[in-house]
Amino acid sequence: MTTDNPSSENNEQDARPKNFVEQIVEADLAANTHAGRVHTRFPPEPNGYLHIGHAKSICLNFGIAQNYGGKCNLRFDDTNPAKEDTEYVDSIKEDVQWLGFQWDGIYFASDYFQQLYDLAVQLIKDGKAYICSLSPEETREYRGGWDGVGQDSPYRDRSIDENLDLFQRMKAGEFSDGEHTLRAKIDMASANMNMRDPAMYRIKHVHHHRTGDQWCIYPMYDFAHGISDSIENITHSICTLEFEHHRPLYDWFLDELDIFRSRQYEFARLNITHTVMSKRRLLELVEQNHVTGWDDPRMPTISGLRRRGYTPEAIRSFCSRIGVTKQNSTHDIAWLEDALRAQLNKEAPRRAAVLRPLKVVIENFPEGHEETMEAVNNPEDPSAGTRQIPFTRELYIERSDFMEDPPKKFFRLGPGREVRLRYGFFITCTDVIKDEQGNITELRCTYDPETRGGQAPDGRKVRGTIHWVSAKHAVNAEVRLYDHLFQKQDPSNVEEGQSYLENLNPNSLEVLTQCKLEPSLKDALPGERFQFERLGYFCVDAKESATDQLVFNRSVTLRDTWAKMQKKG
Repeated sequence: MTTDNPSSENNEQDARPKNFVEQIVEADLAANTHAGRVHTRFPPEPNGYLHIGHAKSICLNFGIAQNYGGKCNLRFDDTNPAKEDTEYVDSIKEDVQWLGFQWDGIYFASDYFQQLYDLAVQLIKDGKAYICSLSPEETREYRGGWDGVGQDSPYRDRSIDENLDLFQRMKAGEFSDGEHTLRAKIDMASANMNMRDPAMYRIKHVHHHRTGDQWCIYPMYDFAHGISDSIENITHSICTLEFEHHRPLYDWFLDELDIFRSRQYEFARLNITHTVMSKRRLLELVEQNHVTGWDDPRMPTISGLRRRGYTPEAIRSFCSRIGVTKQNSTHDIAWLEDALRAQLNKEAPRRAAVLRPLKVVIENFPEGHEETMEAVNNPEDPSAGTRQIPFTRELYIERSDFMEDPPKKFFRLGPGREVRLRYGFFITCTDVIKDEQGNITELRCTYDPETRGGQAPDGRKVRGTIHWVSAKHAVNAEVRLYDHLFQKQDPSNVEEGQSYLENLNPNSLEVLTQCKLEPSLKDALPGERFQFERLGYFCVDAKESATDQLVFNRSVTLRDTWAKMQKKG
């Protein structure tokens, strides 16, 4: 089992303290608990696309196996066929590999349906399971609440022979959905609700994505999960914290069946601000068309993050930074964004792009004349070299880089003001052209030919530097500016009667269709990432961009000093 983790990630992991799971694994290795074996698994249910929370679990399970010379299985918990599909299976495999990991074996809970059935029969024969004919409503009533004890089902004392007969008939399809369940016979007075005769099997006449119509009874998660771990000889079954109270049941099944004893350990799940992590809610967003699909760049899904321009290295770095603990917490999405900035700042080529173009005519620049400017591809990486960009009489600049009546701390272009064009010349605004409605349509400027490259021979200084694109050579593109999907940090925190959907951010996407890019971006490939200088990091949309219509997604913004000043003001 290998990953493509760069050495910097390994150094980062070596520098941090060991988390509690790593401490457990090291103690087990020292004690030779599992004969020196480390075997983990990542067991998603194929009922949706993976999200950033799953990425944390992937990094933990695969990372433990990698760091301690062990193995990690990819196992699909496909015991609820009504919600599962091969589309999700394929997407999960793609996401795991994209994150840089490769499983040592790929399995499905459905691989074990016959073994699970046989083990259930064994529990019936041992007097540890029975067929219950209570309705779902009656079952909940008999189960009781946390402040009391449950009541035994009136069917709890059915004979072993009757239970075996009914279970076989359930399997044969003689009963309708919900008519019977197979329940473990444990303790209806237990303080742990999960131990109050939990269901092991239910009837579901639903087509399964792998087994078709072979089965009409399906095992419950708590029964199938631990046994699947045991069948695969998993040494460390790492789950999220909500399964902590299920651990006694996990152990009970393994003990009563007297099979290989895997051990379950729980860690805190990942929560991030300005989004939701529930698969059910993510599915609602997709089905109700609040987003364009599971891979919408605003979604916290791995496929959405990938399409937005996130890298596997950034996600792994983020997961390493937040760590593994046993206490639930919510992390600011800014941490994830910072992880991407840190990587792309070092790796992304720089390019010029004008998203909201304002035309500039340099009146004293010769008509038809062109000059070529040398631009640095990445100041953080000298080996990236330079490129040539054309400079002409007519340019485009950002509208936000000009103000007709600029305030004191605005150091960009204004009437009579001089600024530096990055990699170009000093220019001074001499005239402002407006249409009949008073909208600014064009600026007239002059340039100083002695300031090529941004340096004045007389030593004079300018406070502002802005970027530009030659109008003659500009490449047209659509640019999509993505923001947080939800306005509130905790979208789920709503008053009674309200829905989390009321917290959707109406400005989570702005589409700009008249953007002008430097000519070197003409042949940008789907998935390529760039820093648009002074604007942010952008990625060529891998789904909708084409050679005749480039589409870029904003991955993450830069830190804009002027914007911060405006907010403070």
